[in-house]
Amino acid sequence: MALPAALKARLRLPLIAAPMFLVSGPALVKAACRAGVIGSFPTANCRSVEELDRWLAEIKAETAGAAPFCPNLIVHCSNPRLADDLAAVLRARPEMVITSVGSPEPVLEALKNAGCLVLADVASVRHAEKAVAVGVDGLVLLTAGAGGQTGWVNPFAFVRAVRKFWDGIVVMAGGMSDGQAIAAAETLGCDLAYMGTKFIATRESLAKDEYKAMLVKSRLDDVLLTKAFTGLETNMLRPSIAAAGLDPNDLPQRGAIDIAKDINAAERAKPASKRWKDIWSAGHSVSGVADVPSVAELVERTAREYASVQVVKA
Repeated sequence: MALPAALKARLRLPLIAAPMFLVSGPALVKAACRAGVIGSFPTANCRSVEELDRWLAEIKAETAGAAPFCPNLIVHCSNPRLADDLAAVLRARPEMVITSVGSPEPVLEALKNAGCLVLADVASVRHAEKAVAVGVDGLVLLTAGAGGQTGWVNPFAFVRAVRKFWDGIVVMAGGMSDGQAIAAAETLGCDLAYMGTKFIATRESLAKDEYKAMLVKSRLDDVLLTKAFTGLETNMLRPSIAAAGLDPNDLPQRGAIDIAKDINAAERAKPASKRWKDIWSAGHSVSGVADVPSVAELVERTAREYASVQVVKA
């Protein structure tokens, strides 16, 4: 299935403000939805299920009639909160849900029974085939340019390979820095695009001011692909690694993935914990970050860029 027409009609741009760990909060999500793009956030950004219930209720109440909001569930087996977070999402009944870091199968039936469109993060054709086989509505293709946990595949090859066997929703994640990139993703065969890094550098994001300033100063070459911090291939900012007293060129490799350690509130609160607090991620689109606008200003600017491409096509 393609993106439902009724949902598409509420979008100013075919765009998702990507779910970003410790960055996407209610203010960013609500501003994105009101501006006409899909706002998303990882449920792990909430320190408790009670807080997640509050976030979901607030976002739902304050974005009625706007573009959809879209929680992101981490479905990895090491996530001890999955069942509780799923229950909270089901209580809120959002129109869309993203699953990541694992198979969507354990949560798929419950979400679809609640009327949610389910999009699954995938980083390879094999992952995409497995997600399609269990019945997802859409695929988020993590390409080599994505910030945070990323993929390895060239986006041009990835989209065309997936379109050979899949006619449902396709979202491109990685390297989306302007309206021209969104239009290019559509031309390639995508229904939606993820934009993450540029939304980190907005006034509504939960990112520290120092993080936002570093994004403005950084170039594409400042992005480092490493497994040192998550156990998965992740694009991180070299300057933040150096500022934390580590050598970006001599990093240890983290062992097995442990989502529980990343989302545990006590671990986050430890003064010595630098993994996410002071070491920051960014995608290849950091090269397009020039300032720190509001979400509305960013969407307006991106919409003008996107419209300029449509005029050329016509």
